[in-house]
Amino acid sequence: MAIFVIGDLHLSLGADKPMDKFPGWQGYVQRIRDNWLRCVGPEDTVVLAGDTSWGMKLEEAAPDFAFLQELPGKKLLLKGNHDYWWTTARKMETFFQANGFTSLALLHNNAHLVEGCAVCGTRSWMFEPDEPHDEKVMARELGRLEMSLAAAGNGPEEKLVFLHYPPVYPGASAPQVVEMLHRFGVKRCFYGHLHGAATRAAVQGMVDGVEYRLISADSLRFCPYKIEPGYSFLSASVI
Repeated sequence: MAIFVIGDLHLSLGADKPMDKFPGWQGYVQRIRDNWLRCVGPEDTVVLAGDTSWGMKLEEAAPDFAFLQELPGKKLLLKGNHDYWWTTARKMETFFQANGFTSLALLHNNAHLVEGCAVCGTRSWMFEPDEPHDEKVMARELGRLEMSLAAAGNGPEEKLVFLHYPPVYPGASAPQVVEMLHRFGVKRCFYGHLHGAATRAAVQGMVDGVEYRLISADSLRFCPYKIEPGYSFLSASVI
């Protein structure tokens, strides 16, 4: 049994917004399927770190959920900035149950204990140095992250944090998010959102005691990333 993560699948099996037109995304749905079947077993857990489906409503996203349901493992979904289908937890859980999407669960204001780890996370929010950002949205996302980390409790499990938006940037960081990671003793944080040329500038490695990893689908070549037990620091600090 293992934990995997991948973000930004951007599935559009029920919506007319395929990603194949973008460089590097040709045949991405089949590539996701092939890599998933090669790596992930039925007892494994895969965290989907936002932007899972282009569907505007749950019904439109249903073909994408069906695609995921047919793949092995339990899937934990958190919200991304393009998950317009996302509604209340109760409505989503009811929809999943009614449609037989039994392997899908939410990572939303909660934590999941998996393989000796506490899986925590939220969407977070965009932070750009010297650029204004929505303080109300950031405050709400900080509250969700704190709720998730608190739900993990004070047990021996390592707290793994999954965000959609990057918490660190070249030469800067989202200070409130990073402060919370340190306050709760988080040592590993995984994030998505970045694509194409932006992935080359992504912060990956050790920064002030936390290891960061970009896990957007195209940056991973559409293959779920396996999280090894315990944490091993990457070699270089990049800020």
